Amino acid sequence: MKNWMQRKAVGLDSLASHHRLNPTLSWWHLVALGVGAIVGTGIYTLVGVGANLAGPAVTLSFLIAGAICACAALAYAEVATMIPASGSAYTYSYVVLGEIIAWVVGWSLILEYSLVVSAVAVGWSGYAVGFLHSIGLDLPLAMSAGPHAGGLINIPAMLIVAVVAGLLALGTKESATVNAILVLVKIIALLIFVVVALPHFDASHFKPFMPYGFAKHDVDGVQRGVMAAAAIIFFAFYGFDAISTAAEEAKRPGRDLPIGIIGSLAVCTAVYVGVAAVAVGSMSYTVYANSPEPLALILRQLGQGGTAAIIGAAAIIALPTVILAFLYGQSRIFFVMARDGLLPASLAKVNARTGTPIRITALTAVIVAILAGLVPLDQIAALANAGTLVAFMAVATCMLVLRRRAPDEPRLFRSPLPWLVGPGAIIGCAYLFMSLPSQTHHFFLLWNAIGLVLYMVWIGRRSGASAG
Repeated sequence: MKNWMQRKAVGLDSLASHHRLNPTLSWWHLVALGVGAIVGTGIYTLVGVGANLAGPAVTLSFLIAGAICACAALAYAEVATMIPASGSAYTYSYVVLGEIIAWVVGWSLILEYSLVVSAVAVGWSGYAVGFLHSIGLDLPLAMSAGPHAGGLINIPAMLIVAVVAGLLALGTKESATVNAILVLVKIIALLIFVVVALPHFDASHFKPFMPYGFAKHDVDGVQRGVMAAAAIIFFAFYGFDAISTAAEEAKRPGRDLPIGIIGSLAVCTAVYVGVAAVAVGSMSYTVYANSPEPLALILRQLGQGGTAAIIGAAAIIALPTVILAFLYGQSRIFFVMARDGLLPASLAKVNARTGTPIRITALTAVIVAILAGLVPLDQIAALANAGTLVAFMAVATCMLVLRRRAPDEPRLFRSPLPWLVGPGAIIGCAYLFMSLPSQTHHFFLLWNAIGLVLYMVWIGRRSGASAG
């Protein structure tokens, strides 16, 4: 029991040089990393999904989901500056709540990041195959889809994971710079949508504003309402937590982490609400409700086919930045868990030339590529959200515990209204967690049960080796 509840000491000075990450990132790198993770296919698809569930009030759904994430982001910013070490929610839980809680959080994050990267890689493959088809190049189905979709293996999905992993292995600063350029491209594409669609804005399209009401309820066998849409739209917001995995690689973590975490979420919330408002105002939501490409559909309906093609191309550009941000975050969590002794220590080695954990990055990429190439992730994608929500609740709890346990500890960033922000994040995330399908809850519990068995086996081996 002593091992289970032991807490990790803060401090990186005692680490050997081959276990330390190089501080090469500035605040703008972190903002771009966060925006790259958050702005993916969500904004290109969830406007239609949300409108189908909430009508014009989808704009309110975006605000509510953003507000819950904002509470979590404030907690992340405070705790990250107090514990400026890589590992995100896993590390914070280890320092504040103890090893067993840290393992559960880390194990949940592994699930989240693996599924997000794999699912996005499969999505990118679909866009890429469609683009190749449009220029007369057709890939055999056996090479462009997994067994669940009638093929053998999804080669494009595995290829994009390998390319992004290679970029990460070259160097953190280099990959962050490329990410920032691609993020700028997709933000410009969304601004183009706003500029082109805004002249067609008609306030009458917002009436009735809330046709399905506020609370989640059943309408013709579908859960509708503002909160039902918010629970789905939340998927489009998480990703800022990947920034906290870069704590050790930030040049000035006390300044750079809060700017990166809060700045990226603020930028994305403004973009999301603005794009959703223009989409709703430019055309009746019934036209594009539940469309897989609502923004492109709106533009085509407005006679802007060329601009619609630009938006589609931007979606292809958007996806690799999401893969980069989450693959980066997952490799760092694996790295820190290995450095802490909860995974084989041989994985926690930093390459002397590039300053990156090449070994763990390669292993992470192999695992994710296999999932992307073979597994029907569309059926279990909600599991990624479950892992995220657990991590958010853990970080908010860490902030509140530290406010009680160490009230006088220096805080480079202090969350405003912590006793409102912390519970707001916990309660909001718990509500969204309970809004997930019941089969997601069952699989998530099974995943963590397996994780706890592995933890017990590993602890037994670790204790035996120490005794020997």
